[in-house]
Amino acid sequence: MNGHLMRAALEAAGRGWHVFPLRPGGKPPALHGEKSCPRTGECAAGHRKWEQRATTDPDRIRAAWTQAPFNVGIACGPSGLVVVDLDTPEHKGSSDAPCGAATFRALCERAGHAVPTTYRVRTASGGEHLYFTAPDGVRLSNTAGTVADSVDTRAWGGYVVAAGSITPAGRYEALCGPETAPLPVWLQTILQPAPKPPQTPSTATVGQSRRYADVALANEARNVASAQVGEREAKLFRAARALGRFVAWGDIPRHVVEQALQEGGETAGLSASECRSTLRSALNWSIAHNQRRREAA
Repeated sequence: MNGHLMRAALEAAGRGWHVFPLRPGGKPPALHGEKSCPRTGECAAGHRKWEQRATTDPDRIRAAWTQAPFNVGIACGPSGLVVVDLDTPEHKGSSDAPCGAATFRALCERAGHAVPTTYRVRTASGGEHLYFTAPDGVRLSNTAGTVADSVDTRAWGGYVVAAGSITPAGRYEALCGPETAPLPVWLQTILQPAPKPPQTPSTATVGQSRRYADVALANEARNVASAQVGEREAKLFRAARALGRFVAWGDIPRHVVEQALQEGGETAGLSASECRSTLRSALNWSIAHNQRRREAA
């Protein structure tokens, strides 16, 4: 078993993916925590977490996997990966919801594309991991439910269990060849975080904030109206996410945002119902998210 799992770790590292050991038969990291850190070796200058200790060095991998039959974790951020995690509804606690694979396929169709052909792994629970190359110069983080129900993503700060690993629920198995496709632009648009909102404006800057919101609304509506086939819904979704913060802060009434983006989406060729559905979900999330951030601040 050590040999099989060592080969799985070396194969992943050979693709340029940074690996680290997971507990034998499990998914948690098998590395020491900060409280038990000996402050020696790799941690001589301070505790290093699994993301920092993940490696592509064959010698380090052989030394680690000689000790025990560790499962293999892949640190997505250092590996330049964004992995889409498609869960089964049972895994999310619902037996009648659509599975993540069906939901993702529908999202691809709505974006005007087929499901990308890329390296994928069947998980022990029956779900799938779709591996994509992260875009240059963009640092994406993990998401849960941002794309859709049962469609999560792993990037910086996240890891996935590599093919070849074995848990009591079953084995992680590669389903196709080694090619890893670039992250689709429409999906990056959804995952890329909106610019951080400015601090709560003082009374003296309220007028300036509202003028900024008006300019942002005009720009986003124009971008949506000029969107090409294949990017229309993604641009509408991103625009609603970006403008929802102004609704949450009281700078623009919600109906004004909805009307402007509805007109822009229909100008680009989307149906009225497609625009309403996208706007409703994106604005609801953005308004709630930005209200929570303001309350926390």
